[in-house]
Amino acid sequence: MVGGGLPAAHADTPAALTGIVLGVGATESQRVVSWYASANTAQVVQLAPTSAVLNGVFPAGALTFAATVAANAVNGGFNGHATVNGLQENIAYSYRVGVEGAWSPTYAFKTQAFEGDFDFLFYGDPQIGSSGNVQKDAAGWADTLNVSLAANPNAELLVSGGDQVETANTESQWDAFLASDKLRQYPWAATIGNHDVGGKAYEQHFWTPNTDRSTPYYAGNAAVQSGGDYWYIYKDVLFIDLNSNAYANGADTAHVAYVTDVVNTHGGEAKYTVLVYHHSIYSPAAHANDGDNKQRRLDFPTAFSNLGVDLVLQGHDHSYSRSYELKNGQKANPDEQPGAAQVEQGEGGVIYVTANSASGSKYYDLSDPVTTDPNYGPDPLNPTNHKQNSVEDQEHVRTYVKVEVRHDQLVVENIRSGTCAGPNAAVELGNVSWCGPDSGATAAQPVGSTVDKVVILPYHGNGQELQVDVPDSAPGEFGWSIDGGNGLVNLGTAQDKGAYFQASGQINPITVTDTRKANAPWSVSGQASDFTDGPKHFSGKYLGWTPKVINSGSGAIVGSFIDSGYDNGDGLSVSRVLGSAAQGHPTGEAQLGADLDLKFPDSVEKGNYRSTLTITAVS
Repeated sequence: MVGGGLPAAHADTPAALTGIVLGVGATESQRVVSWYASANTAQVVQLAPTSAVLNGVFPAGALTFAATVAANAVNGGFNGHATVNGLQENIAYSYRVGVEGAWSPTYAFKTQAFEGDFDFLFYGDPQIGSSGNVQKDAAGWADTLNVSLAANPNAELLVSGGDQVETANTESQWDAFLASDKLRQYPWAATIGNHDVGGKAYEQHFWTPNTDRSTPYYAGNAAVQSGGDYWYIYKDVLFIDLNSNAYANGADTAHVAYVTDVVNTHGGEAKYTVLVYHHSIYSPAAHANDGDNKQRRLDFPTAFSNLGVDLVLQGHDHSYSRSYELKNGQKANPDEQPGAAQVEQGEGGVIYVTANSASGSKYYDLSDPVTTDPNYGPDPLNPTNHKQNSVEDQEHVRTYVKVEVRHDQLVVENIRSGTCAGPNAAVELGNVSWCGPDSGATAAQPVGSTVDKVVILPYHGNGQELQVDVPDSAPGEFGWSIDGGNGLVNLGTAQDKGAYFQASGQINPITVTDTRKANAPWSVSGQASDFTDGPKHFSGKYLGWTPKVINSGSGAIVGSFIDSGYDNGDGLSVSRVLGSAAQGHPTGEAQLGADLDLKFPDSVEKGNYRSTLTITAVS
């Protein structure tokens, strides 16, 4: 039992521990374990590599992390949490909570590489209890966790869209939500929903990193409500999680200031910025025209575009939607078609996603756009949808969202985790009258099938961005690829040459067209910034090039060879001529390219580094 059902304990009696949950930490090398306790006694998390735990016995060298234990504000008992630091990559760990002689069961999780690609899963509104049957809701939630993680066993984060439960302080609903051991094996990144916010149980169950619990981030009295905004960095993604229940009386302005400060301070440590909050501002269903959502549609989008946010994940509306690429809240590319499988972001372009129910406890049918609403009316290309939304879907089946984070793309996929058959409480109990695509006219599709999928190519500016993976100091596999679609030159994994690393490749070709009658001279130059991966960096001088003229139209003359600064000089850390043409050159079109040579010391730390190659044309 949890919360109000916890037995009393004497000071010398070990605490009974329940509700253990593995939470996300501030970085990929950290986790937070939270739980309920029957007594305010000394408690720790004990951790060891799974390989060292023999027959359930932890080794003598197992690490312990002291817990912070505090009295619960509601439901009696206590809550504890401990931050587990210093995790190593690619290790299976076992852990338990308690004290010697009174340990919890042993649970396990694994870390993966701390650099590079990864997948995470996003879940909308389990809202245990909202169907009226906690047991059925819990069965649907557990099944979605099982299905999604069986299909994606190497997913690294489970991200919440909010509304874990129906009633904020009802511990039987929290017990049901936390019942699955998947929540002790994979880190849960909690989000406050409107059904969680009205009590303190949410804060008692989840301790989140880098949390600001200032007054503006609470929707009401912080003594009786949960609240706070928080952020963390996982590999190449800066996640920022907001309590969107707080929106009035300047709260939205405070949220924007919080996001601005976090992005300005930490945005350079990540390649992508993902925002998470509960209330879908481009809601396709029952909450589409709620007054608070109308307010957020005014308060958030322009700021998010200006800050370079890539993806926004939301819940609340128990239906699925994926926006067009939006800049300042409006469709950025008029040529983007509904349901496009690939979207190339421009400057300030943001994609907004709303997740459907992960448990099947409640669904909302899609709403018709209000034709008189100039800000959220019908889409001219698909008038049954709201104009900001590329896709809107409701089938009354459980789903989850998979996000693939790759070097130069985000892939967002909405996947069915159930069918019309149970566990699907809203359907089983008759709370909705149909099930399946096309308002039930089409048979439900199988578990694991895709509702919607989009590849998002991020904006790289007007220059070219260079990327290289630096391995540990050992012979590395060499690879080279060019993405001419959106400005990224991927140098692959550098080869270990003993005293130095080396990678090579080619820039994306640059075309110069000059039809001026004056036949005036021109030149195109390039300069590389430092290669960075968060706080790690090495000089752009280690990049050299061999320019070439691919098409010699317009009288193009090739620039000079520039050696890597590892061997000599400043490399491309200073501006170098790629190609030029003299006064009196013929009109026409030239195409310039360059072979790149990146050669740098073996003292550079492992990482996934990027540099911007700024191209300048002078005429």
